[in-house]
Amino acid sequence: MALIGIAVLIIPVPLLLQLALLKMRVVLLLLLVSVGNVGAEPEKGPPRRLSCVRCCGPSEQPVSILSSRHTRMSSSPYSVPKVQPTIDITILKGEKGEMGEKGFPGAAGKAGERGLRGLNGRKGQKGQPGPQGHSCKQLFAAFSVGRRKPLHSSDYFQLVTFDTEFVNLYQHFNMFTGKFFCYVPGIYYFSLNVHTWNYKETYVHVMRNEQEVAILYAQPSERSIMQSQSLMLDLQEGDEVWVRMFKRERENAIYSEESDVYIIFNGHLIKPAGE
Repeated sequence: MALIGIAVLIIPVPLLLQLALLKMRVVLLLLLVSVGNVGAEPEKGPPRRLSCVRCCGPSEQPVSILSSRHTRMSSSPYSVPKVQPTIDITILKGEKGEMGEKGFPGAAGKAGERGLRGLNGRKGQKGQPGPQGHSCKQLFAAFSVGRRKPLHSSDYFQLVTFDTEFVNLYQHFNMFTGKFFCYVPGIYYFSLNVHTWNYKETYVHVMRNEQEVAILYAQPSERSIMQSQSLMLDLQEGDEVWVRMFKRERENAIYSEESDVYIIFNGHLIKPAGE
């Protein structure tokens, strides 16, 4: 026992003071904790879940919970899709506006190069006779035309045209219309020759303008014959002389062939009106 007491007495004084101060600090800390909990009501509801927070290292700054959560979300392997709204332009399209005023014509361009000469066109039809010549000149008028094709009367009145031209002085006879046009007034002589058709009637008129002036007629017969008619007319300038067929109850026809001419119409001036 004497040895133990001696050992206690040997402990240095500064160490005892430090132990006493440490004991006092612990007592004060316990008092503060007990005072803070006095009067506090216990929390209701489920207990809170504590989240783990990384502790700071010696050389790091503390990181808040929100910033750490944002860092975790941004580093997620799944990317958030971007939504881009679209607008239908046809809905916003307005009505068609009115047509604006016509602008001024632009400047004329440069003249192009001359093109190649084209192909020759088809020969045109023969024109009408020209105007009458000078009155001091001697005047003539004569024609002789024929038909090589037979003709049946299909209408009540039918114009007889001609396809062969023997004489047509100054082109006073128009081959397209089948009519002689009087450019020189005076007295004319006309003759008409036709060939009848077997068992068919032949009824033909010599016309001046729209009036018949002579008739060539042949009754139906088993034999075909040549028939002729001739006359003289006092014509005025502008009169027309032509031939037409007149159909009645029976069939009316005139005969001709391609190898021969059986239908002939002639006319010539005998005496001009000015003499």
